[in-house]
Amino acid sequence: MLKISDTEEIVFSPELISKFNEIVARYPEGKQKSALLPVLHLVQAEYGWVSTPAMNKVADYLDIKPIEVYEVATFYTMFFLEPKGKYVLEVCRTGPCSIVGAEKVMKYIEQKLGVKEGEVTADGLFSWRGVECLAACGMAPVLQIGPDYTYYENLNEAKVDELIDSLRLKTVEKPQIS
Repeated sequence: MLKISDTEEIVFSPELISKFNEIVARYPEGKQKSALLPVLHLVQAEYGWVSTPAMNKVADYLDIKPIEVYEVATFYTMFFLEPKGKYVLEVCRTGPCSIVGAEKVMKYIEQKLGVKEGEVTADGLFSWRGVECLAACGMAPVLQIGPDYTYYENLNEAKVDELIDSLRLKTVEKPQIS
């Protein structure tokens, strides 16, 4: 995943353009705006978030007005409008999860990671946020982790520790044998 600043010029790779072309080809001539959501998903997967320059570039590619891209990107919470960590822990904070400890889990994640909601850890690995219903009320409290959107249920402090530790281990490079 590439990281970009909000002022950096965006140049989509030929591979990314090829994926855009495949998506746009699914829609009738003149209806390329229909490809906006999947194109934005690809941009976020490539860069880690959807910056204003990236949205402008998507608008150019789809031959639509930039405001049409901004409207969509700001409406859907799945698009990040500022840099996030490699792993985004999204904790359900609606009624059923709250009743069984979602707030406690969120406070623990804040303490464990040392960052407030929406911030990024110094190593760039983690961000967290409260989200609306994740449709797993019977297994509450729950969280999902992007970018793969894996669910973790029946959370408590020990499970959060195990989860964060396992994600940290995934990012450690294996030593080279010479």
